[in-house]
Amino acid sequence: MSQSVHVRAFRNLLGDGGVVDDPERIATYTTDQRQLFTGSTFAVLKPATTEQVADMLRLAAHHRIGIVPQGGNTSYCGGATPDDSGRQIIVSLERMDKIRELDPIAMSISVDAGAILKNVQEAAAAVGLLFPLSLGAEGSCRIGGNIGTNAGGLSVVRYGMTRDLLLGIEAVLSDGTVVSDMRKLRKNNTGYDIKQCFVGSEGTLGIVTGAVLRLVPLPTRRATAWLKLASGAPLAELLSLVRRESADLLTTFEFMTARSIALATEAMTGPPSVRAGSGGAVLVEFASSSRHLDLEDLMEAVLAEAIETGWIEDAFLAQSGSQRTAMWRLREAIPEGEKRRNGSVKHDISVPISCIQRFLDLADTQVRSYDTDLELSVYGHVGDGNLHYNVLVPPAVDRMEFTKRIESSLSLKLYDTAAALGGTFSAEHGVGRFKKHLLERYGDVGRIAAMRRIKTAFDPADIMNADAIVCPLVEKSAR
Repeated sequence: MSQSVHVRAFRNLLGDGGVVDDPERIATYTTDQRQLFTGSTFAVLKPATTEQVADMLRLAAHHRIGIVPQGGNTSYCGGATPDDSGRQIIVSLERMDKIRELDPIAMSISVDAGAILKNVQEAAAAVGLLFPLSLGAEGSCRIGGNIGTNAGGLSVVRYGMTRDLLLGIEAVLSDGTVVSDMRKLRKNNTGYDIKQCFVGSEGTLGIVTGAVLRLVPLPTRRATAWLKLASGAPLAELLSLVRRESADLLTTFEFMTARSIALATEAMTGPPSVRAGSGGAVLVEFASSSRHLDLEDLMEAVLAEAIETGWIEDAFLAQSGSQRTAMWRLREAIPEGEKRRNGSVKHDISVPISCIQRFLDLADTQVRSYDTDLELSVYGHVGDGNLHYNVLVPPAVDRMEFTKRIESSLSLKLYDTAAALGGTFSAEHGVGRFKKHLLERYGDVGRIAAMRRIKTAFDPADIMNADAIVCPLVEKSAR
């Protein structure tokens, strides 16, 4: 059956607004977020309901058409981009963006998987609650993609990853079977926790169409401080001190090197005057919904104790909302600063918190041994062991060629070091297509075998996002 016939069949199911087959419009969906790869597809499908998703997948399964689910297309690993065969079709959930139910007493929100993260946050805030998942792409990324990549972000140190915020799920398997478990229960011990199979699956097991998410009280008070680190300051010990003395009110502990801060400053209009110490800087924030806690006094006491250790050269406590916003703008401008500098080769490293300094020391030696002229931008959510260890692309150098060279050589040395310390090559970005070979290189044999069995059970024909993460045990029949 020709592709044009397939398009007509999908249009009969989804309506005219549910199918995009104009090449110019399709082009906006086929390149990954980092512009490292452009795939090919003959159409983009936009179902509006779970029932339409089920009908669409039944038709795709019947004709062995490969499916690539796509949320906001913000994946760093090519997990939402079709291959270049032209035989996979993109399924965008952008029309499934409703808030289904908000229960302030149960502190839960039920949403379509196409709901934009920022909209979910705002819906929760309107009733005095917080959905604590927070990341740079929150204005465009969608809940289904957050679940598919187990997104992390800026508040993991207190609230956890996406999997920790997921109470219930609705998903459709490759044969059109609807898995419905949209309960807003904190306790539900009734067999296998099927929803967790879809967390981190990046669309390889089915299409998530709905989710019940955990909310928390909306913080009404915050204390935010900028810490100028002394050279050799032990990040793990400093974090431990701050967490202990803040009664675990810590929501953010973001580390930045001087180079990262300089890049962000160059990319900003009216940057704040804060700078790095000889060891970099840390952005610390406490948050509480209580009217009875004086967070500024608490922060001052914690900072005074930290300064006594000699780990901090100086500290600045935000005195207003505008000062707090300026500090956050600087932290969030780092990726844009790298991009303006000609980009970077990104390493989403995760190591045990106690090994962060050891990794930084070993990695620095490896980089200098590889090429003393390389520049680094190192920052990240070290409160949860996540470092973005990025190698800057030199000016006037082809970004793609440089990326290929680094990823085939230096990157593997860095990942070897992380693995030797009990860490991994992907903290929060996922695996997708770009890092599949790294999973095969560093993954436990038994764990990969179990993943392949799960893939086979859920999607035996390999229709769902084929060639992302793992392949099924059976030979592939759809791409």
